[in-house]
Amino acid sequence: MKAPLWFPQSFFARTLWLVLIVVLFSKVLTLFYLMMNEDVLVDRQYSHGAALTLRAYWAADDENRERIAKAVGLRRVPEQEVPASEYHWPYSEIFKRQMQAELGPETEVHVRIQPSPALWARAPGLGRGWIEVPLYPYPLQGQRIWSVLAWFLGIGLLSTAAAWIFVSQLNLPLKRLVYAARQIGQGRSVRLPVSDTPSEMTELYRAFNQMAEDVEQAGRERELMLAGVSHDLRTPLTRLRLSLELMPNDAELTEEMVRDIEDMDAILDQFLAFIRDGRDEPVETADLGELIREVVQPYNQHAETVRLCVEPIPMLVLRRVSIKRLLVNLIENALRYGGHGVELEAHCSGDPNAPYVVISVLDRGTGIDPREMSEIFNPFIRGDRARGGKGAGLGLAIVKRIAAQHGGVVELRNRSGGGLEARVSLPLGLLLPRDALKS
Repeated sequence: MKAPLWFPQSFFARTLWLVLIVVLFSKVLTLFYLMMNEDVLVDRQYSHGAALTLRAYWAADDENRERIAKAVGLRRVPEQEVPASEYHWPYSEIFKRQMQAELGPETEVHVRIQPSPALWARAPGLGRGWIEVPLYPYPLQGQRIWSVLAWFLGIGLLSTAAAWIFVSQLNLPLKRLVYAARQIGQGRSVRLPVSDTPSEMTELYRAFNQMAEDVEQAGRERELMLAGVSHDLRTPLTRLRLSLELMPNDAELTEEMVRDIEDMDAILDQFLAFIRDGRDEPVETADLGELIREVVQPYNQHAETVRLCVEPIPMLVLRRVSIKRLLVNLIENALRYGGHGVELEAHCSGDPNAPYVVISVLDRGTGIDPREMSEIFNPFIRGDRARGGKGAGLGLAIVKRIAAQHGGVVELRNRSGGGLEARVSLPLGLLLPRDALKS
C-alpha cells in the first residue's frame, strides 16, 4: 500500500514525527494528570483563602487590622526583606494567576517552601507594602505517593509503547531487506515492494529487485546451457557406445571403454542434478520410511547389499525426487568406497518439542582424513587421497544442498574400526512451500 502524500516520506521526517508525537503525548498525559489531580484543587482553595485574608486585612481599620494580623499570623515586612520566589511548576504560575484574578492584575506574589513555607504578596489596589502570609503545606500521604508513581509509570509505559510502534515501522523496511536477502541466498524468488517505503529505501529496493532478477536470469541461462551441453554430448556418447558394442575385437578393451562412457554419462547426470537442485519441485507429505525402502529395493534384488534398519517415522513434508537423489548419492558413495557391509538406518531423535529424523548411511571403507572433512562438501572435492574413486565430486555437494532445502544438515563421521557414517538430520514440520515465502 502506497503511503499517503501527507505522511513523512523519508527516515529523517518519520523520526522527527516520532519524537514530536511521543513528547507531545507525554506532555498531554502529564497535563491531564495535573488538571485532574487534587493538588490543583487544593492549590486553588489555598489561593482563594489567602486572597480573602489579605482582602479582609486591608479592608479593616488600623485597630482591627492588627487584630486580624495577630489572629491569622500575618506580618508586614519591608520590601528589602522579601525573598526571591521559588519556582514550582506548574503550581507557581497557577497560584500567581489566581491571586492576581482576586486581588488585581498588579498583584505580586513570592512563594518559598524553605526554610519555612510562606508567601509574600503586595496588592497595590488594596494597600501599600508587602504582607507575609504563613503557609501550611498539603502533605503527600502514602497512598497518594503510590497514586502519583502509578500514574507516571503508566505515562512512561504508554510513551514507550508508542515509541516501540513507531520504531518498528521505521525498521520494517530493513527487516524486509534482510529477509529477502536470505531468501535470495536460498535460491527463492523474492521481490521487494517499492510503493510503501521511505524515500531513502526506494532506490535500494529497486536495485535489490534488479539484482534478484539478474541472478535468476543468470541461473536460467546456466541451466539452459548445461542442459544443452548434456544433450549435445550424450548423442555422440550413445553412438560411441553402440559402435563399441558392435566391434568384434578385444572384448576386455571394449568393456573398459563402455565403462568410461558410462562414467562420463554419470558425470553429466551429476552436473545436471547440481544445477537443477530441486527448488522448483513441489513439496508433499510422504512416508519417509516407505521412500527409503523404495530406494534401497533395487540394490537388494539379488542379495542384501544394503542392510536396512528403519524405525517408525511420522509423515514428513519433503520433496520426493530430491530426497531419493540424496539417498541414492549416499548409498552409491558407500558402495563405491566401502564395498560390502553398507547399512542404512533411520529413526526419530531430539526433544519432543523439536524432533528431527536422522538418516545414517554406514560403510566399512577406509574413512576420510579428518583434515579433509571441512572441504569434502564443496563442489568438485572428492577426498580421493583417502578413499579414491571416480566422479565429478558433486555427490556430497548435492546431498548438502538437498538437506539444507529441507531445513536439515549433513555430516560425516569416521567410525571406530574403520569406515564412514554419513548422517542427515531433517527437522519434522519445518519445511515451507516455495510460494509461502513470497508474501
